[in-house]
Amino acid sequence: MQIAKNTVVAFDVQLSDVHGNPIQQSAEAVQYLHGGYEGIFPLVEQALQGREPGEKIDVRLEPEDAFGEYDAELVRMAGREQFPAELEVGMQFEQEDDASEELHIFTVTDVAGDQVVLDGNHPLAGMALHFACTVVAVRAATEGEVERGYADDDSAGPLITVVQ
Repeated sequence: MQIAKNTVVAFDVQLSDVHGNPIQQSAEAVQYLHGGYEGIFPLVEQALQGREPGEKIDVRLEPEDAFGEYDAELVRMAGREQFPAELEVGMQFEQEDDASEELHIFTVTDVAGDQVVLDGNHPLAGMALHFACTVVAVRAATEGEVERGYADDDSAGPLITVVQ
């Protein structure tokens, strides 16, 4: 079966920077609902269109095609007293934007005295990436998957996670 709108695609993925340094590799196949449901980077979805199990693709993603440009305005300072006693670099906190009511995730990047530096950028923001994958399986999506706009595989986890 070929990849087309309203198919569920399972693939093995390797994500690296443009110098070949590995960032993420799937331990098992991940899957998404194909056809403009925003479950994968649009350029990758475009490259996968019409492919079949066993086929491989390699796509270079510029920052604007992946996690966006780095936005210095998403770096904030906050008072240390606003955080738990056991605060460490790398911890993440959610904050709702009052104007848009969107939830933002901020990562602690530094703790200096009574100040905490928080970064709301994705860890891969501003990076060009190399996305390589092998199609493992393709199947027709269920009506429920199409209605919800995502594939029903809870075990797949997030499409992209960062290797620390």
